[in-house]
Amino acid sequence: MPYYGYGFGFDPAYMLLVLVSTVIGLAAQGYINSTYRTWSRVPAAGATGADVARRMLDANGCHAVDIKRVNGHLTDHYDPRDNSLHLSSENLTGGSVASVAVACHEAGHAAQKAHGYAMMKVRTALVPVVNFTQNTWMLVLMLGLFMNIAGLTTLAIVFFAFSVVFQLVTLPVEIDASRRAVAYIEQSGMGEVDVRGAKKVLTAAALTYVAAALMSILQLLYLLARTNDDR
Repeated sequence: MPYYGYGFGFDPAYMLLVLVSTVIGLAAQGYINSTYRTWSRVPAAGATGADVARRMLDANGCHAVDIKRVNGHLTDHYDPRDNSLHLSSENLTGGSVASVAVACHEAGHAAQKAHGYAMMKVRTALVPVVNFTQNTWMLVLMLGLFMNIAGLTTLAIVFFAFSVVFQLVTLPVEIDASRRAVAYIEQSGMGEVDVRGAKKVLTAAALTYVAAALMSILQLLYLLARTNDDR
């Protein structure tokens, strides 16, 4: 059965892109799940994720930041719109090294906002742009190919490029939040096991963002190559 990539017709290169992206994505997701599962069995130094995150928030002057429960597994995030950490049940009330690491990582994002971290400002500014381009680039591309209008296909690629930029900007934001989390856990005197486990969990989490950025770059390179070939 022929495989079609973005309306360009049968293309083995696109099949290879899909295969490589799938392998990278599954490998990254499998690694974070395995690492999280391992360290979720190791008790932290007598505290839940919410407890340590609260202390970290207060230590960074983020007294107004709330901590709320969110459904799902590893759905934890910081939402600047309501200035709250949203922690899954396992990380909110769980007392494992993994729970503390994830909760403190999200507290790191709140600290970034409070301290005016430049890359987070850039990422926040890109959000509305990327929300628009992600929802429209494929439609614009298909119109360009169907109507044979090179300008539309170029515009579609520009739209998609914003997603790649967003992924690249996200990397330092996530890495810095993890750095802040590990630094706090270490400075708080929680113990060598907690620090070591936090580093492992958050490194695994960072690799998922690296994988996402890599897949986006490969996709962009494919689109650039195909549109150039068709001209």
